[in-house]
Amino acid sequence: MGAETSHEVIDDDVAPLVLSARTVGAVVEYIKSGECQKVVFMVGAGISTSAGIPDFRTPGTGLYSNLQRLNLPHPEAVFDISFFRENPVPFYTLARELHPGKFKPTITHAFIRLVSEKGLLLKCFTQNIDTLERAAGIPAEKLVEAHGSFASQHCIDCKAPYPDSDMYTHITSGTIPRCPCGGLVKPDITFFGESLPHTFHENLPQAGNADLAIIMGSSLSVYPFAALPARCGERCARLLINMEGAGGIGTRRDDVLMLGTCDDGVKRLAKELGWEVELDNLYKELQGPEEKEEAMSDAMIEEEIKRLTAELDKELKIAEDYKGLVEGKLKREDEKRKETELNRKAKEDLEGEIPEGGKAEDGEGELENGPRV
Repeated sequence: MGAETSHEVIDDDVAPLVLSARTVGAVVEYIKSGECQKVVFMVGAGISTSAGIPDFRTPGTGLYSNLQRLNLPHPEAVFDISFFRENPVPFYTLARELHPGKFKPTITHAFIRLVSEKGLLLKCFTQNIDTLERAAGIPAEKLVEAHGSFASQHCIDCKAPYPDSDMYTHITSGTIPRCPCGGLVKPDITFFGESLPHTFHENLPQAGNADLAIIMGSSLSVYPFAALPARCGERCARLLINMEGAGGIGTRRDDVLMLGTCDDGVKRLAKELGWEVELDNLYKELQGPEEKEEAMSDAMIEEEIKRLTAELDKELKIAEDYKGLVEGKLKREDEKRKETELNRKAKEDLEGEIPEGGKAEDGEGELENGPRV
């Protein structure tokens, strides 16, 4: 176990040791078989890009490409401890854009947690400092934050811890936190020039105990993290889910490459494993705040419907009342018209009964309009 003996891609004619074939389907079979009991994840910034967090090295869109506005001597200086001591402003400018709470776990984070809930997760080694693995609910004892994270902070001089609430205030306001001793405060992120956390070194042997290593979203160009896949045993299947090849994956007999986005990769795995519904439900659960916002929107829509319904009922009542008034007026006018018509007809009938000369047929009485002449 250790360094790769060759960087050449394994020949197709060479049979795997553990998998039935060097395919994604064979990896799925291996997980389903029950022989795969210990899964180790080795992940980088690529698992967080769909959350809206840019990775570091992608040309044009990566963090390093977009740091020119900070007037750094070189992009990596933003994470250089010597430069930080001289000028912490660039780091805290960047921290304001990356701090925890602004982003939610991706479906890839949800998949890692699901593997944990299935009892298969041995360790998750992450290069990420965004704390999204924590937000996804991956158990702390299963998580190794190889480059530290924003989860805690200390004075770089006296090493005293610094309150989370005060740190949050400084990061969101873009101001520089200082310890009561006068020293600069920095999140417990591993900068260039600092040693990796002791938990990383303590857990290195776990890579050699894995039945399956899933490497995702990393160029594997930063050491010592980049050496993790080589620590896997010869009978450990290794699956790379990445936009491009990395870490010498493909040089061993049980190596499988799945090129593409991490989210698409885990969706495919979940579907073939029969975990698709569970993964979808877990992902929705992790999007809780957004779901609550949608629920609030639904409540607001319901209230708006009630309000519009009440207004419509009111308008309909007014219309009915107006209709009644109009109908009443029309009825009265119709009755008056009929009465006038009856009076006219009665008068015509009466006038028709008076003979020419002004005498009635029976020779008696007077006309209603005056005495006879």
